[in-house]
Amino acid sequence: MAAITASRAQRLAIGELSRLSGVNIETIRYYERIKMIPEPPRTESGRRLYSGTDLRVLAFIRRSRELGFSLEDIRTLLRLGGPEKASCREVREIAAHHLAGIRAKLGDLKKLERLLAKTVARCSGKTAPDCPVLHILDVQRAERRDSRESLR
Repeated sequence: MAAITASRAQRLAIGELSRLSGVNIETIRYYERIKMIPEPPRTESGRRLYSGTDLRVLAFIRRSRELGFSLEDIRTLLRLGGPEKASCREVREIAAHHLAGIRAKLGDLKKLERLLAKTVARCSGKTAPDCPVLHILDVQRAERRDSRESLR
């Protein structure tokens, strides 16, 4: 019985792979096209058949994407051996670089939050020509203001 179950687990149709991995069918095909996962063998009728290893790699890719890793970083992680064999030191370097990027984005978002909060606080809610929010959103208005200030 275990041999039958194991052999079925090694032969997953794309719909079943999608359901088990949580990855959309079109995304699975995309990952095949860009060589993130190998193109699977096909039946005589052309139906793709995936293995348990394909499922594990696909779940690894999905989770990595959820954590914000780029496809190139994931490709590197997979080249290092994927979820089973990668060197912790090499993976740590990739993750540390990704963490630095996240922290930089957080810093940018905090600056953006302060600017927008200040602008919203200055907004009286009255007429559009005097609205500070519209001033920062209107690129032409901001450029005119900047050029006037540089002339002073």
